[in-house]
Amino acid sequence: MHLQVLESSGPAGPEESDRANDTSLKGFNQPSPSLPFGQDLPLSSIAGPTYLTAQTLIQQVAYTLSDKLFTYSPGTYDLDVAAKKWCSEDAPNAYGYSTKVLSMETRTGSASIALGYIFSNDFDLKKRYFPQTILASSSSLHSLRPALEQLSLLHSVASPFVAHIAAVDFAGGSSTGLVTDYTSALSLADELGFGLVSSFSAHESQHMSLFATLLSNIVPTIHVYDGLHVGVETTRVIDVLDRTELHNIYKSVLSEISGPVKRYTNVEGQLLRLWKVFNDELGTSYRLFDYQGCSSPDSVLVVFGTVEASLASQVASDLAREGNKVGVLTVRVYRPFVEEEFLSMLPKTVQKIAVLGQVQDYRAVTDSAVSSCLYTDVLAAITFSDSKSVAASVIDIKYPREQTWNPQSIAALFYDLARKPGLHAKEHPSNAQGYPQVKLLDLANVRQYSFWDVDESTSAKASLVVGQLLSKDSTSNVSVKIGHDNLVQGGVIKADIRDSKTTLEASYPVDNADVVYVGDTKLFCEYSILRTIKSGGTLLLKAGDVKDEELDQKLPVEVQRQLASREIKLFIVDPQASVAVKDNSGLETILTELAFLHVARNGVNATDLRELTALNGYTDVMESICKDVEKAVRQVDVPEGWGTQTSEEKSPLLPVNIDMNSFSAFEKIESEPPSLLRTWQTAAKGLAFKEAYGTTPALRPDLSVKTWTVHVKENRRLTPLDYERNVFHIEFDLGNSGLEYNIGEALGIHSENDDTQVRDFIEFYGLQSNEIVEIPSREDPMLLENRTVYQALMQNVDIFGRPPKRFYEALSEFASNEKECKELLTLGGPEGAKEFKRRAEIDTITYADVLLEFPSAHPDFHDIVRIVNPMKRREYSIASSQVVTPNSVALMIVVVGWVDPKGRDRFGQATRYLNALRVGAPVTVSVKPSVMKLPPKPTQPLIMAGLGTGLAPFRAFVQYRAWQKAQGLDIGSVLLYMGSRHQREEYLYGEEWEAYQDAGVITLLGRAFSRDQPEKIYIQDRMRQTLGDIVQAYIEEEGAFYLCGPTWPVPDVTEVLQEAIAADARTLGRKVDPRKEIEKLKDESRYVLEVY
Repeated sequence: MHLQVLESSGPAGPEESDRANDTSLKGFNQPSPSLPFGQDLPLSSIAGPTYLTAQTLIQQVAYTLSDKLFTYSPGTYDLDVAAKKWCSEDAPNAYGYSTKVLSMETRTGSASIALGYIFSNDFDLKKRYFPQTILASSSSLHSLRPALEQLSLLHSVASPFVAHIAAVDFAGGSSTGLVTDYTSALSLADELGFGLVSSFSAHESQHMSLFATLLSNIVPTIHVYDGLHVGVETTRVIDVLDRTELHNIYKSVLSEISGPVKRYTNVEGQLLRLWKVFNDELGTSYRLFDYQGCSSPDSVLVVFGTVEASLASQVASDLAREGNKVGVLTVRVYRPFVEEEFLSMLPKTVQKIAVLGQVQDYRAVTDSAVSSCLYTDVLAAITFSDSKSVAASVIDIKYPREQTWNPQSIAALFYDLARKPGLHAKEHPSNAQGYPQVKLLDLANVRQYSFWDVDESTSAKASLVVGQLLSKDSTSNVSVKIGHDNLVQGGVIKADIRDSKTTLEASYPVDNADVVYVGDTKLFCEYSILRTIKSGGTLLLKAGDVKDEELDQKLPVEVQRQLASREIKLFIVDPQASVAVKDNSGLETILTELAFLHVARNGVNATDLRELTALNGYTDVMESICKDVEKAVRQVDVPEGWGTQTSEEKSPLLPVNIDMNSFSAFEKIESEPPSLLRTWQTAAKGLAFKEAYGTTPALRPDLSVKTWTVHVKENRRLTPLDYERNVFHIEFDLGNSGLEYNIGEALGIHSENDDTQVRDFIEFYGLQSNEIVEIPSREDPMLLENRTVYQALMQNVDIFGRPPKRFYEALSEFASNEKECKELLTLGGPEGAKEFKRRAEIDTITYADVLLEFPSAHPDFHDIVRIVNPMKRREYSIASSQVVTPNSVALMIVVVGWVDPKGRDRFGQATRYLNALRVGAPVTVSVKPSVMKLPPKPTQPLIMAGLGTGLAPFRAFVQYRAWQKAQGLDIGSVLLYMGSRHQREEYLYGEEWEAYQDAGVITLLGRAFSRDQPEKIYIQDRMRQTLGDIVQAYIEEEGAFYLCGPTWPVPDVTEVLQEAIAADARTLGRKVDPRKEIEKLKDESRYVLEVY
């Protein structure tokens, strides 16, 4: 039963009352990293020269010109945060009403709601020509694809449709976490016939968003932009169109192109017409393809993407000024790809064209069979060109999504073009050492700053205030970019600020800073921060607890060397030296801002003080903190000896920048609603007055997956009674449960603890078994589950499981005995690691054992529920096929049992539960998908290797192949290899295998009983003995290989498969790398492992 926790309408508790009466002044707020300086702004304020992010500008265009906005913004991406705010404020769009913003979840069938809205019977036909818009990230495109395909097919009878896609995805296996993903948008636009437009910078993001919306009247369109760097960078944009101007231009351009269109005018022709009218209306000279660099180059780089285009254009221009014969052609409109325009922009002297094309990952980079989407179009344009003047060679420089670019790495590509016939981006590290240095910024007119801090620091937001303060100077152009690495030091935040007298376009990390602030000395052990400071620059370090003479002990040797050898000035800021900060640590961010200005600008003037007061709101204390700066900030004379120090240990090569894996800090403290013991009357009220108490009856409400109740049909032991291993076959009658399962899936068993053990624990701990315990749901803390203490211990609380270290630490809080408290803390800390390991692995101590061992630590039951892990379901591979046994499901299980050092019999919780079940007993189960799937064709051979109970899924496979054969289908050969200790005791399902072999279903039966002869024979030995059969079935007939069981034979079994691949290659006279072939077979689902 669930009880909904209702919001209180009574008086506030002590904490709420304190907050209500708190008269302390507010601090600087940061609602979202995608907003300019993290601050909300009204829709009406977006106009003229102002500070914005590309994402905010894109949302402004989408909100202003759309009838509805369908948004798919994962986690902290905040792709729609401004639009939702405007919607909540009822800000009118271009049509006089508030655009409805529908924030949706990304899942299968996403965007179907947009289809349903456009084609619903009650759709207002007056809005037929109003654009419908999606805001999403490239990670959502896979889920959006089915609906987008329908929109593409129905475009002629639908509203104009445009999707603004932030090219960002989270790649768990990458080194960076967050990656820039263009390849998803490129391939989708190519396959579905969508238009595809890219923004080269924040400065043109509004114009390209507007153009993409106009283009959607001709063809459904995607506007893609860098969502990882440029999208969230605050920068000054000059020619910003306000809401009225956007609408007027949109109407004017549409009116101009809505005249008669010749029948022979194709989509490319309509695009060119629209492009000309668009430029004329704006007074701009945008091109579908832009060329920058030498006027008569030998080599030209073709690029797509925001950062790629911006950097390559600047680098090519810089190299051309030095006499290098290179250039870059940037692609602004990828679809429709107008080949005539592309060829017209290529200089006639070009001899080599290199396409910088993004692919999925490093594997695709090195795979010669994979080409980038952009390369395919460029190659086609050159190959089929009518112009004989273009005779250049075309190469594909592939790079993975996790590749990050800076001026040096782009320049390295240009330098290598002249020397290598073919290359890929993996050859170029981001620092591209060994190449001439490229400097794109005029350092005489640009000041650069960086802030490094741990995100839980009270001064972590100081960089935003400093950036906003600098932006108050109307003669300056300031940019602020903030990133988070939540996997280092519990969360690191880095902010880059640039302050220039000219327009800035620098979408790469600061690597030559004038001043760097570091908020924690621990960061020097994670990053090579000093390498990002220019020689003669300044380091402002928060290290108030360190005396000058102790610095050499706190700072790594490499940091000391850099400080001395590069003459970097060192300043220390000590927050405790300020009286105001000492009294209120929340004011530390103000001190940090003032300290930074004091160092970077040689003092804080009255104007700065007024602006900081306005930004922070600390009117009464600002002047006193300002006076404290002289005491809190001190310069340290760097000893000359630091520059000549040597270390016995080689200094590790640390990164110079964070690996950005989040747009915000993560919450480190999760509140846990208390569990409360209640009487039976509480449950009775919930059942009697369901609406008032929000009660929902449920079968096993603690479970987060769909479950069914089945009943034991058969439970028989497969091994002899006198044999040490108890392997048993258990089969469940599905009855009318409706449970369905597929080949290779696993059955989740939601087991219960042993009744006798539970009752013994209740008695020893002094609990009442029928008391009601109210437990917060693991899925929704606002939902409470009502169980008895007995039910909770039987089905919810893993009281007989193995406790982790944190349990000992949590339990110490309840220990009244000082000695027991100290011992528990030791076991939960690093000093008790050895003893903890012995208790966990040798003594196999349980939660109940620990509670018995430390009697003074006696938490109430609701605290036990909080600090003891919940029970988990246990999944077992299904050993039956439902087409053969439609009303039952079978498992093969080995009982996990051992004797602990005290002589007590111990058992695995789930296997003990299952082994004790009698025929007719009900069991709660669920179904879990698996990687063990049959190949698509019944004629494809199966090569299966199973050890012990790892044979279970192969019983289902063989049953299914036998059923296919009985239906008259041709089936491929079936090779089954099995491994166990002894044939007499562990020939599991042996009679069935032999019967299937006699029936012609199993082609080869390879039995390896390791201990039935003097020399041990394992499963890989039987496979090697039949290598020819494996070559034929696996390689020649394109079969699929499966291994199920423990992990230890994986290397040996894989080695046999590699031998088979090599043998086949030798026969055909080919050279192959067997390891790479195995990787390809993995991708094709022809090498499948289910190991544990």
